Amino acid sequence: MSTGPAPVAAVFDVVGTVVDDIPRRGPLRRLLRRGDPRAAILLGGFHRARSAADYARFLQATRAAVAGTSPEELDTLGRGVFAGGVYGRLFPEAWELVRTHQRAGHAVVLVSELTEAQVRPIAERLGVDRVVCTALAEADDALTGDPLGPPLWGQAKADAVRAYARAEGLDIGFAYSASPADLPLLELADRATVIGDDPVLTRAAAERGWATARFRPRPAPGAGDRLRTVAGFAALLAGALFGVARKAPTRRRRAMADGLMHDATAATLRTLDVTVRVTGAEHARAPRPAVFLFNHQSQFDVIIVPYVLGGGVTAIAKKELTRNPVFGPLMRFVGVTFIDRADSASARAALEPVVSTLRDGLSVAVAPEGTRSYTPGPGPFKKGAFHIARQAGVPVIPVVIRNAGEIAWRDSPFARPGVVDVAVLAPIDVSAWDPAELDDRVEDVRRLYEDTLLDWPAP
Repeated sequence: MSTGPAPVAAVFDVVGTVVDDIPRRGPLRRLLRRGDPRAAILLGGFHRARSAADYARFLQATRAAVAGTSPEELDTLGRGVFAGGVYGRLFPEAWELVRTHQRAGHAVVLVSELTEAQVRPIAERLGVDRVVCTALAEADDALTGDPLGPPLWGQAKADAVRAYARAEGLDIGFAYSASPADLPLLELADRATVIGDDPVLTRAAAERGWATARFRPRPAPGAGDRLRTVAGFAALLAGALFGVARKAPTRRRRAMADGLMHDATAATLRTLDVTVRVTGAEHARAPRPAVFLFNHQSQFDVIIVPYVLGGGVTAIAKKELTRNPVFGPLMRFVGVTFIDRADSASARAALEPVVSTLRDGLSVAVAPEGTRSYTPGPGPFKKGAFHIARQAGVPVIPVVIRNAGEIAWRDSPFARPGVVDVAVLAPIDVSAWDPAELDDRVEDVRRLYEDTLLDWPAP
């Protein structure tokens, strides 16, 4: 009796393919060097080894750094390195490829010569649970620093992937890599793709008929970007004052708040040299009032969203923003409701007046993730915004932001010039939603964001 074909695996090398190289020198390295030196060693692994000797030096440094460290402590260090800036090097094109394979039902596998502590945080953010890495030996509940078995370099990496696929019953259908050391890995796949422009791999691709792709580097902000951002904040304050003064003759606080948001956001984006392209702008204007839901990846979303939505909108934001010397006072002026995310009871009480705000005709913008995402894709959605919309009897309107993380990384206060795309989707009537099905309906909306990011609507 036939059991059918084996599941198809899509294998991704990590450094240079899923995340960009991290330079040996730079602000991120200096920052980590001031802290735990083991973190600097882990971060150094994300500078792609160019030869077996280069990789051997990394292994030697790792052995000296982590010997005596518990696996749990190393895992914590790896997560800190990821959150400290590795996430900012994640290629959006790689995220799209991973999601495309997952949607096709393929088993996505991340493979790396690095340790699992370095790779697992990346895999988790991509929604990948299959990881093949260089394992480290343990003795007496502590790591010795020595590899457990052959380090995954060159042929050893290909052998490890072949063994993993055999054990899991997978057919290696796709493989992606930017490293010439991974020629044996690429040769395992039915369809191999070379990432980048390495001459050895480029020749191999031409000879074997492999596909090629280039992912655009996402460098850290430079000195010019920092100066431009400082000028952008100055423009924000000047625009805010001008907008309030321009509407002051009306003597209506709401008109002054709308003037503040329009002039402040327009001046900031112009100074930062950021262009915002909007699809579905008609949904940003009607119906009103509504709860506008936006995916959240950058601190500069607080500039982008009010610019797109125009007037007649306030927001819900985390309490910590009240301490921001720039955004805090401006957000208070436009009537933002601040909530304490650490206190659920307090947060629910703070949201009760928002229902009245909506019923009085003022729309509300909310980030349903509750925090900024580490990847281009949306994180899990909280249900509070949907409860508010149901109680107020207004629709929710998805606002899907693309490329904001390329303008400014998740935790970066500095922005780079570029283009941000925004799609305002059709309103969703939540009035008839069954509370018992709320989790599934909210997940359907979150998936709508992911689908839109993967298949961007035509302007």
